[in-house]
Amino acid sequence: MEMNLGIREEHEALLDQVREMIRDEIMPMEEEYHKEVHTGSPWVFTERQTEILEGLKAKAKAKGLWNFWLTDSERGFGLSTVEYAYFAEEMGKTPLGAEVFNCAAPDTGNMEVLERYGSDWMKEKWLTPLLQGEIRSAYLMTEPQVASSDATNIEMSCVRDGDDYVLNGEKWWSSGAGDPRCKIYITMVKTGNDDAPKHAQHSMILVPAGTEGIEILRPMQVYGHEDAPHGHMHIRFTNVRVPADHMILGEGRGFEIAQGRLGPGRIHHCMRAIGQAEAALERMCRRSLEREAFGKPIAHLGANYDIIANARMEIEQARLLCLKAAWMMDQGDPRAAYPWISMIKVVAPLTALQVLDDSIQMHGAGGISQDTPMAIAWTQLRTLRFADGPDAVHRRTVGRKELRKYTQQKV
Repeated sequence: MEMNLGIREEHEALLDQVREMIRDEIMPMEEEYHKEVHTGSPWVFTERQTEILEGLKAKAKAKGLWNFWLTDSERGFGLSTVEYAYFAEEMGKTPLGAEVFNCAAPDTGNMEVLERYGSDWMKEKWLTPLLQGEIRSAYLMTEPQVASSDATNIEMSCVRDGDDYVLNGEKWWSSGAGDPRCKIYITMVKTGNDDAPKHAQHSMILVPAGTEGIEILRPMQVYGHEDAPHGHMHIRFTNVRVPADHMILGEGRGFEIAQGRLGPGRIHHCMRAIGQAEAALERMCRRSLEREAFGKPIAHLGANYDIIANARMEIEQARLLCLKAAWMMDQGDPRAAYPWISMIKVVAPLTALQVLDDSIQMHGAGGISQDTPMAIAWTQLRTLRFADGPDAVHRRTVGRKELRKYTQQKV
């Protein structure tokens, strides 16, 4: 079977528009936007912050540069996952990129859940404003009391009581729940008893933010930073009542929905990580030619030629693996794609972290300061090695698949 890892001609001009807007309109606003986050409460948008972000979103929407993530959907551009990879890479070069084009996590995954599995009323109430970029959402899965890398451990109680479900338990690392525009949580809960099949004990339910009994305990810090205004919140649910029709698909369908959501989401993260690596390499090259030490540009000192060359080669290898994983997703067999998704989920953050670390080193002390975006980018990429499954779990998936070639026994 022919493996096409390119982008169709009719979409190249669209990609050029995205690239141009990122370079000319979004990147110049980054510094001012992030300074605004710290002028008051980090969890309240300032007037200027709103003006910058909503202004950029309005420009993107007016140009038709919106919702690229909707692959194989009549609502989107008809991009394949492979083609979307090129767009996501460009968006990954700036922290504001994904949201400006309405392609930010966790909204993309949540919108995918609502589009694929939601009832008509769910789509009207929640999907429509999400597609318009009018609200944000959060995905609540991880719990503090259990090893959530094995999602069958998830314990949050969800018990039917008349026309409602009653939820009790805690979630943490609830990404996006700190954003004041966050209006809906897609929440993984336990509905079946321990006698049910292991992957039929959990469900996903829509919980409106601010429902009585929800208590945000604290923002989780990421390497000492609160990551405002997005936020990764620690939340307690105490007798939270949710109407029964908020259950997605029905009880016991949680893992089915999760796999439909997490597969594309993992690839999207990796695509953006490659964009971050490209941005770091550009900064590294510019710095090495502009900065002088010992009478010459630092590009000519030490092993810097090798460092720059290795960065380029490693990015190219990671990109090809990401495109292969995307191509596997496009073939319509998620189970066949999973090992490839696991491979890139390990490789992309590690590659980007190495390139970023070398770029920081090339910048000297300034590289770890607030004078460049690289220190924050490092925390985001290092965190990505946990998000949507830690490295060890993905390596286990790849290793088991490899060993099956040589044995008939389960490994």
